[in-house]
Amino acid sequence: MPILALGINHDSAPVAVRERVAFAPEMMPSALAEARAALDCPELAILSTCNRTEIYGEATPESVLAWIAQYHDVPMEQLTSCHYQFTDETAVRHMMRVACGLDSLVLGEPQILGQMKSAYAVARECGSVGSTLHNVFQQVFSVAKKVRTETAIGENPVSVAFAAVSLASRIFTDLSQQTALLIGAGETVELVARHLLDKGVTKLIVANRTLHRAQSLAEEFGAEAILLADIPEYLPRADIVISSTASQLPILGKGAVETALKKRRHSPMFMVDIAVPRDIEPQVGKLDDVYLYTVDDLRGVIDEGKRLREQAAEAADLIVDAAAQDFMREHRSLRAVDSIRSYRQQAQGISKCELEKALIQLRTGGDPEQLLEQLARSLTNKLIHAPTVALRQATADGDMERLRIAREIIGLAPDDGGQQTDVSAAAPEKKKLK
Repeated sequence: MPILALGINHDSAPVAVRERVAFAPEMMPSALAEARAALDCPELAILSTCNRTEIYGEATPESVLAWIAQYHDVPMEQLTSCHYQFTDETAVRHMMRVACGLDSLVLGEPQILGQMKSAYAVARECGSVGSTLHNVFQQVFSVAKKVRTETAIGENPVSVAFAAVSLASRIFTDLSQQTALLIGAGETVELVARHLLDKGVTKLIVANRTLHRAQSLAEEFGAEAILLADIPEYLPRADIVISSTASQLPILGKGAVETALKKRRHSPMFMVDIAVPRDIEPQVGKLDDVYLYTVDDLRGVIDEGKRLREQAAEAADLIVDAAAQDFMREHRSLRAVDSIRSYRQQAQGISKCELEKALIQLRTGGDPEQLLEQLARSLTNKLIHAPTVALRQATADGDMERLRIAREIIGLAPDDGGQQTDVSAAAPEKKKLK
């Protein structure tokens, strides 16, 4: 059965559908067990994120789609219209592109690789990963690592949060020594916090209108939580200030920043105001030792980042294509193992039988030279018997393609012009020439 990758994502289905077919982490073990039983499929893995749900395994697309519809109580026709499916090489290529971030909403985003590793780990723990899926996932992870190493797919900012942190890296040579004040506690600030942690920043302060939300975010990232009213007290400690709130009025004014700069002895401050309307008064940008950027300033950084990532994606796709082809070539070759083993056992059986006959005759005083010649002749005749019959049959049927394949398999040179080549067909012609 072919390797299958089937799912829906941000391109194929709206969020209203995606959320209905998502698998919560605590559901995964039971879902895998139920799917394997229903699909009679020993190997299965499920990837479920906010932007995609995908199932990998050796199963038929129709049965997998029907199981998803039944499990989540979603109309079959709804899934039929928005799903995608790939088999064998295209399935492996798709999994590689997903792991590399080439199929993500944000091109090159790194989180998806960790999510795929988690999907593999859960499936393996549940006993639903056999040799095929294990080999596929290992190759997928290897290619993802190669793409990250050999291309710039994840190096250039393509989101506001990433662009803000990237600009901070240009101001400070070592971000791990800096303290960051994040104003707001929404999704953008959360992403900023993640990027800062990735860059080595460990001293974070989260300021928000409600302390509860600030504390929730602070607990996740090991930060301090304060109210907006406390900002003037904490501002002198901040080397980096990134603000994104829904306030209709500025939160940070020129006076507060001037006071903070004096306490910092004019050590530089880097500020990014992502909010619209702005959280930081424009006059702050005119102060010495302050580097203030707005969301418009980030636009050029983001556009350039997207262009560079698109270039990197082209190189990444070449790596993925080559790796998918190599994997499937190796995977297909493994399917011949049983045939090769049987053929070898057959040949060894013939050899053993003929050798035993020769040894018996040798012990009874037979001529060694004659016995060796007879052994070689007998072995040759019996080993080539089946291929000879196949060649003769292909020729008799006029099936030149089968004849060509047979010649290639047994190591004969191509037969130019499609002339008959087996011994039985050629022998009568020789007799006539005599």
